Amino acid sequence: MTNKRLQGKVAIVTGAGRGIGRATAKLFAQEGAKVVINYSKSEKEASSLAEEIKKAGGDALLVKADVSKADEVKKMVKRTIEKFGRIDILVNNAGILPPATFLDSTEEMWDQTMDINLKGSYLCAKEIAPIMLRQKKGKIVNMASVCGLAQRSALGNTPYVASKAGVIGLTRSLAVNLGPTINVNAVAPGVIDTDMVAFFSADRKNVIIEESPLRRIGKPEEIASAVLFLASDESDFITGEVITVSGGRGMR
Repeated sequence: MTNKRLQGKVAIVTGAGRGIGRATAKLFAQEGAKVVINYSKSEKEASSLAEEIKKAGGDALLVKADVSKADEVKKMVKRTIEKFGRIDILVNNAGILPPATFLDSTEEMWDQTMDINLKGSYLCAKEIAPIMLRQKKGKIVNMASVCGLAQRSALGNTPYVASKAGVIGLTRSLAVNLGPTINVNAVAPGVIDTDMVAFFSADRKNVIIEESPLRRIGKPEEIASAVLFLASDESDFITGEVITVSGGRGMR
């Protein structure tokens, strides 16, 4: 077991059925948090995570909601308050990565990516921030990407890049608007071993590995550890920042 850095806290993790969101929700529960496991399509995976957390003695609430739809976000927040009475942490993790370059992308791809990756983060923060303000403390952690930091080798997917650059801008704006009560930060992962990058070719993965001083692709648990730090009291004097977790990729 761990040091229980989130003991007594209530955390919503969006897109928690798989990948980084799943690793984050699991780690939060191990650290003592009551976790709201949000999912949109990955019901089987999200349900299994909730059961795993409960079997380990933790507390989890399973909520299906499309974060790009305001009414569904409102219902998710309402259910959280009804069960737990408060919200201390929001992790805006839900996201998609359509496999298309600029010329191959479509308007539908653009709209869907912006709706989930950027608008979803905005809607969740908009609904939850007033609750945190009343509580006089809160932590919001947004999932950005090294793509949003203009690393040349990661700029191929235009809708995704634009959405993650928007997440970084949103993070900094929220930090200004919600301080000093709420800390708002972002984590910018490099390429992580999740279903989202399953379509990457072996050659592309090899190039990514060669670009990284650590010579490997990251693990979801390594991103979850960075999110935990920003969600804990250890980061109380940090806001408006972006922590890059990419194995050093992008330094050269």
